[in-house]
Amino acid sequence: MACAVTCPVWHCFGINKKPRFRVRAERLDGNDLSVVSTDGVSVKETTVPVVVGRGYLVDGGNGSLKSRIEKKMGGEELELLWDDGYGTNTVKDYVDAAKDMIKPDGGPPRWFCPVECGRPIKDSPLLLFLPGLDGVGIGLILHHKPLGKVFEVQCLHIPVHDRTPFEGLVTLVEETVRLEHASRLNCPIYLVGDSLGGCLALAVAARNPSIDLVMILVNPATSLGRSRLQPFLPILEAFPDGLHVRTIPFLLSLVIGEPLKMAEVGVEGRLLPKQKIERISSNLTALLPFYSGLADILPTETLIWKLKLIKSASAYTNSRLHAVKAEVLVLASDKDHLFPSGEEALRLKKLLPNCMIRIFKDNGHTLLMEDSMNLLTVIKGTCKYRRSKSHDFTKDFLPPSMSEYRYTFNNVFGFLNFASCSSLFSTMENGKIVKGLAGVPDEGPVLLVGNHMLMGMDLSSLCEAFLREKKILVRGVAHPELFWGNFHTSSNVFNFFDLMKVMGAMPVSPKSLLKALSTNSHVLLYPGGAREALHRKGEAYKLFWPNQPEFVRFAAQFGATIVPLGAVGEDDMAKVVFDYYDYMKIPMLNDRIKEVIRSGGVQIRDKAKGEVASQEIFIPGMIPKIPGRFYYLFGKPIKLKGREDLVENRESANEVYLQAKAEVERCIGYLLKKREEDPFRSIINRLIYRTFHAPLHQVPSFKP
Repeated sequence: MACAVTCPVWHCFGINKKPRFRVRAERLDGNDLSVVSTDGVSVKETTVPVVVGRGYLVDGGNGSLKSRIEKKMGGEELELLWDDGYGTNTVKDYVDAAKDMIKPDGGPPRWFCPVECGRPIKDSPLLLFLPGLDGVGIGLILHHKPLGKVFEVQCLHIPVHDRTPFEGLVTLVEETVRLEHASRLNCPIYLVGDSLGGCLALAVAARNPSIDLVMILVNPATSLGRSRLQPFLPILEAFPDGLHVRTIPFLLSLVIGEPLKMAEVGVEGRLLPKQKIERISSNLTALLPFYSGLADILPTETLIWKLKLIKSASAYTNSRLHAVKAEVLVLASDKDHLFPSGEEALRLKKLLPNCMIRIFKDNGHTLLMEDSMNLLTVIKGTCKYRRSKSHDFTKDFLPPSMSEYRYTFNNVFGFLNFASCSSLFSTMENGKIVKGLAGVPDEGPVLLVGNHMLMGMDLSSLCEAFLREKKILVRGVAHPELFWGNFHTSSNVFNFFDLMKVMGAMPVSPKSLLKALSTNSHVLLYPGGAREALHRKGEAYKLFWPNQPEFVRFAAQFGATIVPLGAVGEDDMAKVVFDYYDYMKIPMLNDRIKEVIRSGGVQIRDKAKGEVASQEIFIPGMIPKIPGRFYYLFGKPIKLKGREDLVENRESANEVYLQAKAEVERCIGYLLKKREEDPFRSIINRLIYRTFHAPLHQVPSFKP
């Protein structure tokens, strides 16, 4: 009779040194087996040991299976700037946990849920982690805490001495996927496959094209035929089964990862150089047990078996890629010394119909255990997180965590924010202009409408100020090209635009705007869109707004408050020397731009007339200038609560629209004049002041 084994939540994820749970084995016919300790599990007649930490399978009659899984109760929704715990675990924690996980127990491959994943938020999808060569199942240890907040995480553990063939592992995962799909038909199932696990995920997807799967493949081993391991396979296969050679796993450890990137995990970018060097040096020393311990995780006999397993997995999976219909995200390391992962990502992108890739240029094969790789952030930035059949930018949005806030505004936008040193002002209801954001309502819905500066340079400072001063996330609406167009599909690295999505950006559309306002959000809208952000020479601070007052009608529908916004400072940062008109004068570039737009560029306002209808995405030629300063002024709020008449009365709505536009122009003119009075407009004066006085956001400005 077949049986199922419930796996313990291993004690290596808890605080105590002793196991916190015991192993329970139960036959599929419901008759209990004896309970045995975790020191040794003896299970006979095992066929498909499909066991999840949340339950197991039972015979449903006629060869079918039914679920006896106890669902976790969802936790509360995430707060803004929540603590995701990323960086608190390192490779050292992996080594300590692996020492316990690799102890022989006689059991088959099984699922377990790490204790530190905790309880996820309500309606969280299931995430199944499929390990790589090591098979331990804790390759996500750096990401357990962040992922555990928004996923029901289950990890596959393949014991060191287990010899289940690849087809058996496929069956194991497939049965679990089918069971879960039957119990949650409208919810996707996530398969995170690392190396060998990537082949396993693709094989399961190929055999189950009708199941809604989201696959995240990390340096998948489908490229074995072009890897550096391929020439060594015949040599390794010739080793006698009983020969114990510890040097082979040790040599393998030297090429599987980038030690420096592993050591940088948890080291904050805002530390002083001396402090960073000390932390990294300490972490490098702590990595030594990882390399020496790899011989225990992958003894020679197991390593040879795993390499044979990868060979069969690669052949099996590559022959079935044509059947994969699932949503795929490939994460590839450019410095992977085991597999040509960067090239493989490009190959898979061409072969798979719904595939996106992100390449990490400074990382090695062990991408999931290296710095610059918060997996949840990548999932959010590529819009892969969803709890239903399709992604919803409002319902599926996860607020940024504190680690994402620090990474975004310290590491990525740190220099820009330092150079621009933004100064913000707002207008109170009585018309008085004050320093800071006191004049902007705290309670939503609030619609911020303003002018777009060159290349959207105004965004980072604006969003950071709201988070720091008011702990309010401003949700900006962006050009759809960043989500679905040529730019989105051609970008292969995790970049600035991905981080915009992490920080709340959503595609501009009436539907997105209405949904955001319905949730009482603070929404940022630039009516001039790409025409203002990518303006021509001599057009700085000129508005290119459409003639339709649609955003006023949307705001009135929910009783929102419109806050006009003026921003200046781009002319102190860069100068446009080669614009769209210059591009179009060059025949070859002219034809190329038109071809790209015609072949797949996302067009908006295709029915609009005049300059505002020009929404072509291009990058103007610019030369940098000695950094000046950004200035923002929020005009007097326009309250629309109780003005439902504006929804139908277009004439009245147009009056409010013109009022908002005039206020934006007034704010721009005010700032252009008053910034001449700022003694700290020069970056040199600001540097001197900051050396002896306040932090960046407290550098004085002109008096309003």
